Amino acid sequence: MTKKAPDFDAVVVGAGFAGMYMLYRLRELGLSVRVFETGADVGGTWYWNRYPGARVDTETMFYSYQFSEELQQEWDWPERYPSQADLHKYACHVADRFELRPDIQFETRVDSTAWDEEAGFWRVETGDGASTTARYCIMATGCLSAVNYPEFDGLDDFAGETYHTAHWPDGGVNFTGKRVAVIGTGSSGVQSIPVIAEQAAALHVFQRTANYVIPSRNRPMEPEEVAEIRANYPELRARAKKSFSGNYFPVAGPSALAISKEERDREYEARWAHGGLVFMAAYADFQTSDAANETASEFIRNKIRGIVDDPEIGELLAPKQAFLCKRLCVGTDYYETYNRDNVSLIDISERPIDRITPEGVCVDGQVYEVDVLVLATGFDAVTGALKRIDIKGMDDLKLRDKWEDGPRAYLGLGVAGFPNLFMITGPGSPSVLTNMIPSIEQHVDWITACIEHMRSHDKIRIEPEAEAEKSWVNHVNEVGDLSLRATCQSWYFGSNIPGKARVVLPYSGGFPVYVRKCDEVAANGYTGFALD
Repeated sequence: MTKKAPDFDAVVVGAGFAGMYMLYRLRELGLSVRVFETGADVGGTWYWNRYPGARVDTETMFYSYQFSEELQQEWDWPERYPSQADLHKYACHVADRFELRPDIQFETRVDSTAWDEEAGFWRVETGDGASTTARYCIMATGCLSAVNYPEFDGLDDFAGETYHTAHWPDGGVNFTGKRVAVIGTGSSGVQSIPVIAEQAAALHVFQRTANYVIPSRNRPMEPEEVAEIRANYPELRARAKKSFSGNYFPVAGPSALAISKEERDREYEARWAHGGLVFMAAYADFQTSDAANETASEFIRNKIRGIVDDPEIGELLAPKQAFLCKRLCVGTDYYETYNRDNVSLIDISERPIDRITPEGVCVDGQVYEVDVLVLATGFDAVTGALKRIDIKGMDDLKLRDKWEDGPRAYLGLGVAGFPNLFMITGPGSPSVLTNMIPSIEQHVDWITACIEHMRSHDKIRIEPEAEAEKSWVNHVNEVGDLSLRATCQSWYFGSNIPGKARVVLPYSGGFPVYVRKCDEVAANGYTGFALD
């Protein structure tokens, strides 16, 4: 008896930068593909995150696709760090240029997907009540897409307007003349607070943990530098792929302790003046030496103290944790904003928010009355979007149950017990510690080559072996524990989500090391995977 063929060769969940490129590559193989996207348009992160001041923190001549030389040469980036609007325009341009939209079903949420062992394919159930089958299911759900809504008592009772930075209204919000509370000072808070402060009558910022913020020094791109980058893209891209993060950041030296304080401070001053993430690569031992790390930490703390007029506020804004133990933020006039008369900082590190009242935010019995509540509380990172879909593998094993004590995956690409399921930038891959688009392209290219290998060798099923998965997870945790990132509570470890197991989510061994491992696995016939 001939088995019924699935509706599609592959279903891809998500039409952000990962999902779009996955669709492009699978169509090159001649496969039939259906992409399901919750939003009304492409772009993923850069479709949803429309909050004021939203920008990428990687220089955008490099936060871009490199699979098409024509695309690299034709797209004009207006600024060094383009806004969400420009990034969304770029995503739309890619979708239109490569005619991707006909294979994307928008405004469709994937509720569940289950492996049918007898049929040998995935059954995907969507919010519109439809069921779709596919040989492969590829999760392009993004690392920062599952919104973290805080569980404050009384949140639903607030009488004013409430917004989350990750689900901002398409038409924007007018804060003119209003009293505003922003809860959270991570990247989205750092970017939005200065913009909101320019409009609001009063702005109260509620800070649990102070973060290191490097000035972006954003500016328009000069035609000459654009031409130079375009002329040297191959060399620049190759150089970036050899760096830890997939960005090219020149390292001044192996150790911050091997030189004089004067020389070290000159290097820090130059990087502070240059702006952006280049500061984090000044010396190679920031993540391994407390003493080296403290030299950078104290330099930035002193910068904050020098910018903020009120010494008490300056100290509250000066981070206590190690530099780079949390995500480094890039902002524009962030610390300067606290010198404004209409801005106040409320420290909730030791006196947390009691509750939200109809009138505002209550801390230690005091109610801060506001008209608008902005939740800049981030995401259930890396695993959140995957666990919110009811994914069932062999023997009805649920992914969220398997990951109850932390995610287990092989290379962040596949999960034992879940055949023909691939993840793009899943847990255990470098993902959020890198320039995301090169990491996305590396995963998509690997998955495409894997499927092509299977087709040419008459294989229809692939699944990580349990021992290979266990070994990789142990390696990810061992490497992660060597880093100073392990010394503080951060979303890199899931610490921002109550009840979430504290484990290392991204691979901390660096982009080049990870790529070599993936290439070795493929070159050796996909070691650690069972192909049938």
